[in-house]
Amino acid sequence: MYNKFLLDMHTHTLASGHAYGTIREMAQAAAENGLKLLGISEHAPGMPGTVDPFYYCNLSVIPRRLYGVEMMFGSEINVLAGGRLSLEEEWLGKLDYGIVGIHNTCYENAGREENTDNLIGCMRHPKIHFVSHPDDDHMPLNYERLVRAAKENGVALEVNNSSFLKPEGFRLNYRENYRTMLALCRQYEVPVIVDSDAHDPSAVGILDEARQFLQEQDFPEKLILNVDIDRVKQFIAKGV
Repeated sequence: MYNKFLLDMHTHTLASGHAYGTIREMAQAAAENGLKLLGISEHAPGMPGTVDPFYYCNLSVIPRRLYGVEMMFGSEINVLAGGRLSLEEEWLGKLDYGIVGIHNTCYENAGREENTDNLIGCMRHPKIHFVSHPDDDHMPLNYERLVRAAKENGVALEVNNSSFLKPEGFRLNYRENYRTMLALCRQYEVPVIVDSDAHDPSAVGILDEARQFLQEQDFPEKLILNVDIDRVKQFIAKGV
């Protein structure tokens, strides 16, 4: 059994357009579930209904502690063709951290190697710290290259709890892909982060499916960022 997971960095509020809680409702749920750190990461442009980038310019007005939970504010940014990010540089500088991921609403499958090229291109940006749900063969990836690039760029790969809860086939071959990815993370000593991808307060900090899967793989706790808040902060500062 791993030590208690203390944080959840990939969550969405109603500002993302298809999520259903306020910042304070998400923070209250985090407190009730024993989290010490919560990251709010609204979808960046490209996702239908999400915030205008101007949203990110005023994050400093939000309290940094709510219901006893430390708060951080980032964005889940889309991978675009050519390895471009869907959020412009002027807004990236407003974020505490960045998550990058492929979403079919704004990305067309280009094949395993080009998908990997595009994702790695985005991972090279210094504001990118995590890769969201790299697990779906609808947008296949070369995991050897992905994991090595994560190590080179100081980026953690996500094990996304919601992938285990989606309807069958929503994320194709995600279990096999996670097995491959985790074996390579162990080999190259690349850390992972476990996130809920919560779109409702009821899912904040609920990481049980991902935790069980990691246990089944006997994945080393030392490579799981969720057990050490100081290490996560150092990681975001590109200090790990």
